[in-house]
Amino acid sequence: MWPDGVPPPDVRHAAGLLLLFPDAADDPHIVLTVRADTLGQHGGQVSLPGGAIEPGESYAHAALREAHEEIALDASLVRIAGALTPIDIPVSRFRLHPVVGLTDTQPSLRPADGEVARILDIRLADLAAQSCVVETTREREGARIEAPAFAVHGVEIWGATAMVLAEFLTLVGWSRS
Repeated sequence: MWPDGVPPPDVRHAAGLLLLFPDAADDPHIVLTVRADTLGQHGGQVSLPGGAIEPGESYAHAALREAHEEIALDASLVRIAGALTPIDIPVSRFRLHPVVGLTDTQPSLRPADGEVARILDIRLADLAAQSCVVETTREREGARIEAPAFAVHGVEIWGATAMVLAEFLTLVGWSRS
C-alpha cells in the first residue's frame, strides 16, 4: 500500500530488464546489478538494470536504454519475450514494470561508474535452489518488516527484485515447496 500523502498520480514509472542468456552448457543465466552505495535509499541493493521511463517511451525501450546506460548492454542483441506484473515500490514512489529479454549468447557487459557497483551473473538453477530462499528482516520508518529473499552468490536479493524473480521462476515452473 502507498503511504499516506502519496496519491497514485505521484507514482513515477520505471522499467527493469530481466535479461536471460545461455552459458556454454546451455544453462540459463540472469543478469542483476548491485547498485552503488552512493545511490540513496536503494544504494547497495541488488536490482534489475533499469530506471525511470522517459516521456513517450515504451517499457521495453526504457528497460533496454537503462540496461545500456547501466551495464553497457548492446540492445540490438536482445529479444523482448514479454512483461511481468508491475510492482509498486512506495519508499521511492516507483511503479516498476519488469520486462523479460533474451540473448543467444552471454553479452559483454560493463558496470557504469558511480551507478553500478558490480554486475551479477546468476545461473537460474542456482537461484531456484530451495536452499537459497531465506527470510530477511528490514526496518522501514521504525517498522520491522520480515520478507522472503534469495541468498545466492554472496548477496541477498529482497524487496521488489525478489518479487520479480519469484514471479518469473513461478512462470517457468518453480515451486517453493
